[in-house]
Amino acid sequence: LRAEGVDVALAEVIKGARNQIAFILIDARTGERTVIWDRDERLAYSEDETPRGFASRGRVLHMDAHDPRACARLAREARAGGTIVSLDIDNIYDGLAELLPHVDLLISSKEFPKRLTGVGEERAALVAAKSHLRADAVVGMTLGERGAVVYHEGVFVESPAFAVPGGCRDTTGAGDAFHTGFLHAMLDGEEIESCMHMGCAVAALKCRALGARTALPAAQELVNFLTGEGETS
Repeated sequence: LRAEGVDVALAEVIKGARNQIAFILIDARTGERTVIWDRDERLAYSEDETPRGFASRGRVLHMDAHDPRACARLAREARAGGTIVSLDIDNIYDGLAELLPHVDLLISSKEFPKRLTGVGEERAALVAAKSHLRADAVVGMTLGERGAVVYHEGVFVESPAFAVPGGCRDTTGAGDAFHTGFLHAMLDGEEIESCMHMGCAVAALKCRALGARTALPAAQELVNFLTGEGETS
């Protein structure tokens, strides 16, 4: 993380706790993955343990929601300081209702809107999910080989997936890669359509090799891919 310029000053060590661990099984035919995951309960983050004066330091606060009440406190602080709150989530956690009203951007796996709302049809589920968020929030889902779709201001915006150069080897982290591309474009002032296009491009390039970070593109490689120039395999 330090090698990539990530500030780890607030990373904590919990005495006696085990690191969380994930075994990831990859289907060699399709690149689809199954994750077997375990997290020591002592790693759970309470609202009282969240650092003060931290959440609004950046332009975006991007979170998962394993500890929703702690995330909600950070989200409130972030929004009060003008920071955009972005959420990536797959499952329903206790306390989630306290977090969602403070979220500006929620792009989840395709299963989450149904889990949240009980609505099966994808677009209808996004509309129903939007009612849990801020009125001006963006809500969406990644759809694997079908790309992604978001719902904002009464309009659906879709972006098709890119073909993975050389074929899909591993989808682990593809959703995270999508968020990376989307947020990068958003912070550059791009419209939602371009943000989704960028997100799908980063996700496709990430899937070229085994590992969640192995094939993530550098900035120029991403530009070359989007403009049809250079080698991306």
